[in-house]
Amino acid sequence: MRIDYFVSPGKKAAVFAIITVIVFSAFSLKNKETTIYIIGDSTVADYSLDIDYHTKRYPAAGWGQMLKAFLIKDSLKLVRGILNNAKEVKIDNRAKAGRSSRTFFQEGRWADIYKSLKKGDVVMIQFGHNDSWKEKPERYVNVEGFKEYLRLFSNQTKEKGAVPVLLTPVTRNYPWKDGELMDSHGEYADAVKAVANELQVKVIDLNTLSRAFFTKIGEDNVTGKYFMNLKPGQYVAFPNGLNDNYHFQIEGAREVSRLIFNAMKKF
Repeated sequence: MRIDYFVSPGKKAAVFAIITVIVFSAFSLKNKETTIYIIGDSTVADYSLDIDYHTKRYPAAGWGQMLKAFLIKDSLKLVRGILNNAKEVKIDNRAKAGRSSRTFFQEGRWADIYKSLKKGDVVMIQFGHNDSWKEKPERYVNVEGFKEYLRLFSNQTKEKGAVPVLLTPVTRNYPWKDGELMDSHGEYADAVKAVANELQVKVIDLNTLSRAFFTKIGEDNVTGKYFMNLKPGQYVAFPNGLNDNYHFQIEGAREVSRLIFNAMKKF
């Protein structure tokens, strides 16, 4: 049956107008959704995307895994300085364990993001953990090379009308001295701030923020509650326990995400 036989011209015009409004409304809502892309290494990654996460990886978590909980509708107004009037936020976490700024680019992971970027999107960029690892040449990037990749990610993000946010690498759980968690990233953290200043892009000094926060909590609590130091039999995924002062448990990742959210509120 054709609708023409049963609907008068006037009613057909009204139906067409309603359909047009629905289509344009859907398009408008889609445009108001901002995507936050997150790129980085294992301290950032979303482990919950792994198959059998609860039996093979839990309680491991990267801070990017927990950020969505802070970017709910009621809280978006607090971060208008970076998200403008976004009504919805989608987190697209592309961080991958073991990657440095160089290997992330060489594997084509950045190219996939670049193709999808649109005006108003945000790219959060945290590397440095693996870049500085001279003992692993397959990952290592010297400081000047590290800066070049940060420039590339930042400049290409801006080309698309999106917003780059550089983050200094989150702290490791060492070294501690006289109750204070000291800096283990040195010139790589400095390089992030230098590039941000050079290009006039937003920066979150996560290295400093996380060290200050963990120092306040104290070494024993941080080691047992926030980093992946686990007792034998405590979790199914790690029956023999684990001693890991690089990666976060759920609670550690959540608190680092909170630091980042609070920093975003100041933009």
